[in-house]
Amino acid sequence: MGKRGRAAVVVLGDIGRSPRMQYHALSLARQTFLEVDIVAYGGSEPHISVLEHQSIHIHKMPQWPTLPRLPELLRPLFLMLKPIFQFFVLLWYLCVKIPVPDVFIVQNPPSVPTLVVVKFASWLRHSAFIIDWHNFGYTLLALSLGRSSLFVAIYRWIEKGCGKMAHGSLCVTKAMQHELSQNWGIKATVLYDQPPEFFRPASLEEKHSLFCRISKHINEPYGRRDCVSNGPQNNDPSVTPFTTKVGTDISLKQNRPALVVSSTSWTPDEDFGILLEAALMYDRRVAALLGEDDKTGDEIGWDEKQFAYPRLLFIITGKGPQKEKYEKKIRKLNLKRVAFRTMWLSAEDYPLLLGSADLGVCLHTSSSGLDLPMKVVDMFGCGLPVCAVSYSCIKELVDVEKNGLLFSSSSELADELMMLFEGFPEKCNALKSMRSNLMERVSSVRWATTWEEHAKPLITEVIAENYT
Repeated sequence: MGKRGRAAVVVLGDIGRSPRMQYHALSLARQTFLEVDIVAYGGSEPHISVLEHQSIHIHKMPQWPTLPRLPELLRPLFLMLKPIFQFFVLLWYLCVKIPVPDVFIVQNPPSVPTLVVVKFASWLRHSAFIIDWHNFGYTLLALSLGRSSLFVAIYRWIEKGCGKMAHGSLCVTKAMQHELSQNWGIKATVLYDQPPEFFRPASLEEKHSLFCRISKHINEPYGRRDCVSNGPQNNDPSVTPFTTKVGTDISLKQNRPALVVSSTSWTPDEDFGILLEAALMYDRRVAALLGEDDKTGDEIGWDEKQFAYPRLLFIITGKGPQKEKYEKKIRKLNLKRVAFRTMWLSAEDYPLLLGSADLGVCLHTSSSGLDLPMKVVDMFGCGLPVCAVSYSCIKELVDVEKNGLLFSSSSELADELMMLFEGFPEKCNALKSMRSNLMERVSSVRWATTWEEHAKPLITEVIAENYT
């Protein structure tokens, strides 16, 4: 497939936090037998299957240095200097440092200077050029600068112009495909995100092992002790808040907390405040229903009996600029039946956490309204039902009451938490039904199958046309 037998996957970002581009690299290596050069930033470790594949070579670029808070007058200057620095570093890697590829596959956004450099490198090295549209870069820039900014207008003009010069395009939704076709004059193939094989339901042994590994994080509350950390401290490695091991037998505790997972980039397009407000509402509503308003968390005997509504443990994964802001807010909440933990997990443990959880929550709203959250795809791959923020194209992914629910406010999310977890763990029929629906298709639709059907033909065609 092509004369050189190589492909270059380009990400102007942390490759460890770019799962879709990691999956592209794996598919190119496994399904087209190409040597793959990943050009990206370091930071987080990619999945071990990427690191250990002999045909995948990762080239980590130096990053623009992190600068202290700048005076407002200097901000435009550094906004211009950063893409210039990125331009020359990326140019060096794509035009000189890596071997000549048959095709460049580049993630968009960011668009500037990425698309300009990749287009130039593809011309210089006589390679094909494919854009994988995850979103529109100008809409992300508009979140901080405003839609009326001149910088946003210039950014959009560059993004559109370079997009039209690509030899092929992939995108993540039908809504984005329509926008690219009707308003940008770009023909794109829809390649829906699908989970790779390592996103799957976890076995009981895997759950217990994971909970033991992260027990230190689980047992460390923010500020005062909470409903997960209260009671006598147990250093027995055979016991976790969720599981018990006796000999070789592992069982789930009947009075365990319900585990709710949310993955976030801690950015303005994900309003984490909605989740905090919903958690507070759940806490107060359950207290009122059980007549326990006057009790403090330490007085509730969680290990003594079964409750109609469980404790909730929210584990929030991810890194981003607003993380510390919301951790401070969490510390100030006086929650008796809800606990929060934030953590960053390895690429191997994150799928296990999703496969061990009871519910996923997605706060992604999309700056363009045209992309879908990959985190939900991963949750579905693990058989995990999801409550997601409702926006224009989310129903391309979430089938309401079949694999998840949608909400538009903290009150709606609180209602859904009450409904889904009533009678947990045995009698929560709606939650069980959604999980059952997901389990029926959990192994039938995977990334490799979808990539083979939609991406491989486009890549093959674009490479072949580039040599004619």
